[in-house]
Amino acid sequence: MATDSPVHTFHIPVMGLSFTIDSPIRVAHYGISSVVSIVDDELIEKMNAFYSKKFCQPYQEISRKFHDYREERIRSYLDLMDHIVKEKFEAFKLELSESRLALERFLGMLPNQSHFKRNLQEILENGCELKHNIKSFLEKHFAPGAIDVNIMTKVDRENHDKNGPLPAEFNDAHTALRGFASSRLQSSIVFSAGMNPRLYSYLESFRCFFPDTEGKLEKKITLKVSDYRSALIQGNFLAKKGLWVSEYRIESGLNCGGHAFATEGFLLGPILEEFRTKRKELIETSHELLLKALDQKEIPAPHQPLALKITVQGGVGTTEEHDFLLQHYEMDSVGWGSPFLLVPEATSVDDETRILLAKAEEKDLYLSHISPLGVPFNTIRDTSNEKLKQHRINAGRPGSSCPKKYLALNKELDNKGLCTASLKYQEQKLESLENRKLELTATAYEQAKFDITEKACLCVGLANASYLEHGITVKGEAQGVVICPGPNMAYFNREVSLHDMVQHIYGYDSVMDFPNRPNLFVKEAQLYVDYLKKEIAIHRSTATPAHFKKWALFQKNLLLGIDYYEELFLSISLGNTINPWSNLRQEIEEIEVGQILDY
Repeated sequence: MATDSPVHTFHIPVMGLSFTIDSPIRVAHYGISSVVSIVDDELIEKMNAFYSKKFCQPYQEISRKFHDYREERIRSYLDLMDHIVKEKFEAFKLELSESRLALERFLGMLPNQSHFKRNLQEILENGCELKHNIKSFLEKHFAPGAIDVNIMTKVDRENHDKNGPLPAEFNDAHTALRGFASSRLQSSIVFSAGMNPRLYSYLESFRCFFPDTEGKLEKKITLKVSDYRSALIQGNFLAKKGLWVSEYRIESGLNCGGHAFATEGFLLGPILEEFRTKRKELIETSHELLLKALDQKEIPAPHQPLALKITVQGGVGTTEEHDFLLQHYEMDSVGWGSPFLLVPEATSVDDETRILLAKAEEKDLYLSHISPLGVPFNTIRDTSNEKLKQHRINAGRPGSSCPKKYLALNKELDNKGLCTASLKYQEQKLESLENRKLELTATAYEQAKFDITEKACLCVGLANASYLEHGITVKGEAQGVVICPGPNMAYFNREVSLHDMVQHIYGYDSVMDFPNRPNLFVKEAQLYVDYLKKEIAIHRSTATPAHFKKWALFQKNLLLGIDYYEELFLSISLGNTINPWSNLRQEIEEIEVGQILDY
C-alpha cells in the first residue's frame, strides 16, 4: 500500500452536480484527486447503471420504493467508483512497468520538484531490471487520486411521507452523509456553503470519522472556508465533538465557479497570509479540544496532532500562480476547476456547452441571481437552459415543473417548501405582483417580474450535461444545461487533452493564448470593487445605516488588501502585474459609500 504524499500538487474541485460526477473514474488512476457531488441521487443512480454496464459490473436498480433509497443509491455508486478506480489503477501500473513510452508520457505529467518523479527517472536511466524495479517502486510509492465527495450544507431539505415530516436523518444532506459513511471509500467529505450545526453533529453517529487506535482516519472531513475565522469556529466546533478537520479548502469569494460567497471585502492574499502565520495555532487549538472530547467518549486519542492540509482554489490559471501559492503561502495543494471543463478526459460536459465555454469572453461570464438559494451564482450567457427559460417566459409559462425538488427550501408560500424557480412558486408570486401593479412604476414592475422569473432550475440544469454526454434519455420538460464556470474561464479558449492541461499547470507547455490575462490577485480585487459598486447602486435608494456601515467596512478591508499587495508585489513578480494597485486604490477610494453619521 502506497504511503507517500500525493504525486500531484493540484486537485479538481467539485463542479456543479454533474461536471465532476465521474471524474475519479476518468483521472484517479493518474494520481489526480477530484470531488464528486452527492446531492442528486437520481443522477447518481443513472451513473451507476451506465458505468456498471460499461465495466461489466452487476447492477440492480434502486428504486424509490426502497427504504432509505437515497442512501442506498449514493453508497452503491461510490462503491462502484471505488472498484473501477482500483481496477484502472492496477492496469495503469502494469502499463507503466511494461511500456517505456507510457512511463515517459506519465513522467511528463508530473511536477519537476516531485521526489516521486526524480526517483522514477533514476530507475528509467539505470535500465537494469527495469520492469521489476518500476513495478516495485510503484507498489510502494504510488496511489490513486482520492475519490472525495461534496455536500453543500444548505441543501438539506426536510423530507416527508404520508404521515408527515421524517426525522432529520432523512434530510437530503444527512442522507448523503450516511451514504458516504456506509461506503467503502477511504477519502474525504467536503462540506461547502457554511456551517450546518445539525449536520455536523450527525457526524458523531459514524465511527469512521473518529481516529482508530493508531490515530488513523478511515474517512476524513474537509471544510471549504472563506477565511481563517470561519475555519477556527467550525474546526473547534467539530473538535469539541472529537472530530478532526483534515483539510481546510480556502476558496476565493468571487473568483470561483458556481455559488459565490463574497467576504466583507477580505481579499485572498491576506486571507492566505493569516492561514500561513496561524497554521500552528489552528492545529494546536483543535488538537487540545479533540483530546478532551475523545477522552470523554473513551476513544483512544492520538498523542500528536493528526495531519492537517490547507489548500486553495479560485481563479488560478498559470504555473507561476500555482507555484507561488504552494511556495509562498505553503499550501498543500491548489484547486484547478473551470479550466478542466474544457478537458473531455476529466469532466462531463456536452459538446454544445463545451463549445460555448471555449468561445466565452470576459463579458460573457457574470455573477447572476439565477440560483433559487438566493446566493450569487457565477455562470455564462446563452446557455441552452437560458434560451429555454426565456422561451417559456415569452410564451407566458415561466417556471420549472420542479421534478427533483432538492432546492424546494422556501417556505414563504408552502410549509413543505417550494423552489423559487418552480412554476408553482412563480405563478403565485406573479399573481401577487399583478395585484400590486398599479402601485408600481413601469420600471419597478418589470424589474420585480424579472427578479421572479430569473431563477433557473439548477437541479435539472446542472445535471443534464452528463445525460447528454453519455446519451442517457432525459425525461420531462426540457431544461437544457446550466453551467457554472468562474471568471477565469475567459482565458481558456479551446478544448484540450488531460496531458496538455497538466503540462500547462506544471509549466512544461501552455494552453493559454492571453498574454495580458490579469494576475489572479488583481482579478479578484477588481471583482470585489465591481461587486461593491453594484451593491451600492442597487440598494442606495433604500439603504439603512446598517447598509452604510457594511459598505464602509467593505471599502476599508479592500484598501487594507491593496496595502498588503503593494508591499508583497515589491519583492516578487507574478506575470503581467505592472503597477495595478495604484489604479485600484484610486478606484476604491472614489466609491461613495455614504455617511453613516448622517443617519
